Amino acid sequence: MLDIKVKKFNELTIQELYSLLKLRSEIFVVEQDCVYQDLDGKDTKALHVIGLKNNEVVAYTRIFKPGDYFDIASIGRVAVHKDHRKYGYGKDIMHASINAVNDKFKEQKIKISAQTYLNKFYTELGFEAMGEGYLEDGIPHIAMVKE
Repeated sequence: MLDIKVKKFNELTIQELYSLLKLRSEIFVVEQDCVYQDLDGKDTKALHVIGLKNNEVVAYTRIFKPGDYFDIASIGRVAVHKDHRKYGYGKDIMHASINAVNDKFKEQKIKISAQTYLNKFYTELGFEAMGEGYLEDGIPHIAMVKE
């Protein structure tokens, strides 16, 4: 089981910030071989959902209230360290993120920009594909919404 923390940007310790940015870079830039600007200026508006195992950041998302990223609440930068994917931490961090959106923002409707190959994973969490697929940083994505 993960130890989950939900923090505003200014509540993150330097070590937590370094660790979550390192995880995002390892996955979204190196593993997915995608050169893009991860530091997009939105982290200061987000709540950061951090999944820790033995005090190591192994799972992460960031969540936004309506209007800060999309017109409805959203979850993004969903990441699980490759050595920890077999333990169900993806579902754990997503459940924690959905609960945080419900609790912190009092919102039920949530939007994500999902990598297409993860459609089944997100569908099992209650998200439904909306519209046509698109490329985001060269990777196929689809918008998905949970009501």
